[in-house]
Amino acid sequence: MNKEIENEMEDELRSEYDFAQMQGGVRGKYIERYRTGTNLILLDPDVARAFPNEIAVNDALIMLIQVAQRQQSNHTMQPTE
Repeated sequence: MNKEIENEMEDELRSEYDFAQMQGGVRGKYIERYRTGTNLILLDPDVARAFPNEIAVNDALIMLIQVAQRQQSNHTMQPTE
């Protein structure tokens, strides 16, 4: 049965995909970028127009987080009657 599976996999590879002929590939070329946890987020066009660069987006989000945290702590600190 293993021979059948191996033959099926060999048949799926097209003849033009000869990996022995490929040159120039570098194993692990992007591993450091992957390990840093790079996140790519696409903004809606109207949102993107409001920010000149990624620093402005991050600053706005940090400020929003701080405001939300302050508001949350204000609600928990107020005594209920």
